[in-house]
Amino acid sequence: MTPKIQPCLWFDKNAEEAARFYADTFPDTRVGPVTRAPGDYPAGQQGEVLVVEMTLLGMPAILMNGGPEVEFNMAVSFQVATEDQAE
Repeated sequence: MTPKIQPCLWFDKNAEEAARFYADTFPDTRVGPVTRAPGDYPAGQQGEVLVVEMTLLGMPAILMNGGPEVEFNMAVSFQVATEDQAE
């Protein structure tokens, strides 16, 4: 079951590299599913990493390659999981 809220870290292109670094560095940390761009992805190349799900120090987290619009910094966003748009 996906938790209702989890931290989301924004990267330009290196979310998977960061996830693997965190997994090698911190205890109780592991890389989970990696979502890659499909063939008809308009903003990049097929196979590019879009989202990395992981457990970071025992807590579920999302690392997203969102592009260069927001530079990586100390801020953390939260993703809230809902069943549908109405919720």
